[in-house]
Amino acid sequence: MAPLHQYLLLSLLLFGLGLAGVMTRRNGLITLMGIELMLNAANLNFIAFWRHGPNPDAVEGVLLAMFAIGVAAAEVAVGLALVIAIFRRFRTVNLDEVQELKG
Repeated sequence: MAPLHQYLLLSLLLFGLGLAGVMTRRNGLITLMGIELMLNAANLNFIAFWRHGPNPDAVEGVLLAMFAIGVAAAEVAVGLALVIAIFRRFRTVNLDEVQELKG
């Protein structure tokens, strides 16, 4: 089993890539992929701390990660539906070109 700091470094790398994708790209699909990378980094942290915790035989860490995966799946469904609706209305997935959404 790998040490905890290796899991945390991998999680940091995944979260950083996701954050960079969200902050630099204006494409709606790339933004959704960046958010998914950040959620997967959080799941990796949940599992790593569960495995290296005082009671790795307990199922709380796995249940928390499964709940987070379920939330991520719901987020993808809603986010993809929004991107498709925006594309049908404005014929673009570039979030900067959609002027009517600004309040």
